[in-house]
Amino acid sequence: MADDAAKPTPAQEVVLKDVPQTEKPVADAEPLKPAQDTAETDVSKPAADADDKMPESLSYKEESTRVSDLSDHEKKALQELKQLVQDALNKHEFSAPPNPPSPAKEEKSAPVPPQKDDDKETEEPVQEKPAEKTEDPAKTEDQQADEKEAASQQEGESTAVVEAVDDKAAAPPVDDDGAKTVEAIEESVVAVSSSVPAEEPQAAKESEAAAVPPPAEAETEETKDDNDTPPPPPPEEVFIWGIPLLADERSDVILLKFLRARDFKVKDAFTMIKNTILWRKEFGIDKLMEENLSDDLEKAVFMHGFDKEGHPVCYNIYGEFQNKELYKKAFSDEGRRLNFLRWRIQFLERSIRKLDFTPGGVSTIVQINDLKNSPGPSKWELRQATKQALHLLQDNYPEFVAKQVFINVPWWYLAVNRMISPFLTQRTKSKFVFAGPSKSAETLLSYIAPEQLPVKYGGLSKDGEFGNNDAVTEVTVRPAAKHTVEFPVNEKCILSWELRVIGWDVSYGAEFVPAAEGSYTVIIQKARKVASSEEPVVCNSFEIGEPGKVVLTIDNPSSKKKKLLYRLKTKSSA
Repeated sequence: MADDAAKPTPAQEVVLKDVPQTEKPVADAEPLKPAQDTAETDVSKPAADADDKMPESLSYKEESTRVSDLSDHEKKALQELKQLVQDALNKHEFSAPPNPPSPAKEEKSAPVPPQKDDDKETEEPVQEKPAEKTEDPAKTEDQQADEKEAASQQEGESTAVVEAVDDKAAAPPVDDDGAKTVEAIEESVVAVSSSVPAEEPQAAKESEAAAVPPPAEAETEETKDDNDTPPPPPPEEVFIWGIPLLADERSDVILLKFLRARDFKVKDAFTMIKNTILWRKEFGIDKLMEENLSDDLEKAVFMHGFDKEGHPVCYNIYGEFQNKELYKKAFSDEGRRLNFLRWRIQFLERSIRKLDFTPGGVSTIVQINDLKNSPGPSKWELRQATKQALHLLQDNYPEFVAKQVFINVPWWYLAVNRMISPFLTQRTKSKFVFAGPSKSAETLLSYIAPEQLPVKYGGLSKDGEFGNNDAVTEVTVRPAAKHTVEFPVNEKCILSWELRVIGWDVSYGAEFVPAAEGSYTVIIQKARKVASSEEPVVCNSFEIGEPGKVVLTIDNPSSKKKKLLYRLKTKSSA
């Protein structure tokens, strides 16, 4: 997932000793492929110190989503981005392609082309009409000769007028067949009409009407188009993850994610938003949300509980892909890899839409990546699918990860870490936490409460009498020491409890001690050593008929401290 933004000052958080530091699951390393000499470790055998020490992880403090907590520079960037988004919404840039320019604007901006042949066909008869004379047979030959001579003189005068105009301005262009342009025709018509007989005024008017210059026509059409143009449509509404792109304070939280992913560079953040919205339409996110895809992958990726800060927790179990049937169904060809990608995006979208995008709310997720029994770098199909998913998440889901926790990290991950580490920003690496197999449960419990953590990862969350809301008490048992837990009871009831020691290899016993003097102690569970390979959680219940107390005893004979987790509840014996 993409996590590029302002880089906070890293602070040392914890040193976990098991496996060398890593940055991403092995599937993430494929697209990087640096030069061969960048990783000096021989991955064919474990590093000598692979099980001895773990490089320190850097802490990451999640930034505030309240505008009032932003710096002046960040507030200014947010306002600038909101203005760019508002302009784009007004112009419908997010949902509609650019509108083609209107004909009127094209005519106005383009140079005026020379007159076409159809213009000549329209104008030429106008020029000839006033000059045409129908000879009257009743007139004598001398009268006809006089009239022809007078007409010749008028033609000469009109020519002189046109030449006088041409002396002051450039000569109008003449078509190949000798026809005059509209401007020349107009000058000729005006000069000739001043001396034609009075019986042809209508012809002159028609000539003037037909000889209107093109610029005047264009201006009239443009004015008409402006008057007929409908009012602009209202701004479009664009939703992303169920939140309006620009509407209320929740929109500010969304925009801040894009700004932080681009280090508060406004134009870059705006470009990312546009690309994300375009991708969501092309990928068909809205339609995808309604599809019923395969449920076979629910064991590989699932949501369970919350961390101590209220973030939903997503578990990615790479070891599930050791199942050959599941692996083949998910990655055997391009079509199935695409289906896996669609399922993963659908899963993420549904998880995100459950987040609280109000300022100060929880709008990020904690990712737990379990690398136990991971197929490793040899599975090309898995690497390709993971690479595709990472690209989409980085480009279209900015700042949705609060923390990336890698557990059960194997020895060969050292080489992967050395290859990909130079390509990661300090901000991204500050969100990563790594733990080897022996430290995985302890690491998870530092971020997730035991009642929210699944049993397989060191917690007490499971189906049964207790739920995720039943609080768990955590106690540290010192090396070579005994620890007792007492539950006082003053009335008849049934007392139930759950208990586990991380890593076990301790002795456990339980008994009921009545409050009345002279009463006998009742052994509920005879003390016995519980190995780490046994049932991780011990569940007991005891029906109490008189006041007293239940005492649990944990004997830790080892030289290492142990973490004890327990909780209890009572119910009426009736």
